[in-house]
Amino acid sequence: MSEIILHHVPGSRSQRVLWLLHELELDFDVRVWPFDKTLRSAEFLALNPAGRVPALELDGRSIWETGALIEILCERTGRLGRPPGDAERVDWLIWVHFAETISQHAAACTQQHLMLREASMRSPVVMKLESARIGKCFDAIEARLAGDWLLSSFSAADVAVGQAAMMARRFHRVGDRPRMAGWIDRIEERDGWRRASDAKGFYDRDFYEVPDV
Repeated sequence: MSEIILHHVPGSRSQRVLWLLHELELDFDVRVWPFDKTLRSAEFLALNPAGRVPALELDGRSIWETGALIEILCERTGRLGRPPGDAERVDWLIWVHFAETISQHAAACTQQHLMLREASMRSPVVMKLESARIGKCFDAIEARLAGDWLLSSFSAADVAVGQAAMMARRFHRVGDRPRMAGWIDRIEERDGWRRASDAKGFYDRDFYEVPDV
């Protein structure tokens, strides 16, 4: 496989691609970007016109969007995916892309708690609503898990949803969801996860409480 360069911001969605690259045991380089206006620079916009991470340089071009990157990497390697015709193909696609549903709620909470620096700009109502929506996503994970992983064996669906859940649990506790808690424990035991785990990045605490109105 040709040279691979991942453009990455610690603590962001790009961690799921970093983790997948480790799980697939590929040779790659990482360029770390700050979470600031640098992502709006002409240099970065040439890699991802939305000014967001991840961007992945592969085969002499830059590609982006985590769901697409996961599909491409799994298809190229023949690992951790479910090919067309596989009995688990539909479920694999659903869960790979469900990661973005979780992430959008976590991103809204991140904006409210961290990016809106003045208390007058924040909305406890939005914080509570988005936290509750994360809880509904966690309920879906809990209901899905019948064995160790989301499908019959570990796959990129666990990578995608796992990273999103790790980010989202800063705003909604796993709580009384024993199957999800065990799944997270198994994720944290994986060498690929450990190698991809970032410092907190732009997060400054493990959990953010919703302020009282």
